[in-house]
Amino acid sequence: MERLYETLLSAFGPQGWWPGEGPFETAVGAVLTQGTAWKNAALAVRNLRSAGAMSPGEVVRIGEERLLDLIRPAGFQSRKASTLKALSQRIIERGGDTVTFLSGPAESVRARLLDIHGIGDETADAILLYVAGVPTLIVDVYLRRVAERHGFLNGGESYQDAAAAFGEALPADASVLGEFHALIVELCKRYCRSTPACEGCPLNRRPFGRAEEL
Repeated sequence: MERLYETLLSAFGPQGWWPGEGPFETAVGAVLTQGTAWKNAALAVRNLRSAGAMSPGEVVRIGEERLLDLIRPAGFQSRKASTLKALSQRIIERGGDTVTFLSGPAESVRARLLDIHGIGDETADAILLYVAGVPTLIVDVYLRRVAERHGFLNGGESYQDAAAAFGEALPADASVLGEFHALIVELCKRYCRSTPACEGCPLNRRPFGRAEEL
């Protein structure tokens, strides 16, 4: 897996993720990017910021219709609006500071996030990694696609089983895991698409045909 990371880093360079201005905005971005491309989530983030609604208090206070309108570019706005309000309310209940809300043992914080309707494993891990700095792997559709096409996963594994398959192959370092996730996303944007565009893919120049070679 370190070979895969090094190959992608050499090919694409550092990605500088997550592109959020502060802990709360980064957490909001993790919710908004569910089921959509980051460019769409980024439009919704920008709308919230421009409207002065980028704080837990403002998200709780803002009217439902106004919030729906602001986050419309991200899609699934009814569900995401509900999740953002629930997340904001939980943060307020623990003092109003996102970092404080995410403080504590990693498993406890993860359980706290998963208790919020609309936050699943992938979103919880994105928040843990990019906001709380917890070294955790995000098992999203992009990572599964690359791993299955290169024989590291068979397909159909649960989230936790897939994460465990990678767990010992990368260092427990939040900066490395954050960069790794961003590089996998970039790979899938350019080459490892739903319909693969393999010509020029850096993984073809250095084949990864067996799991043990990753």
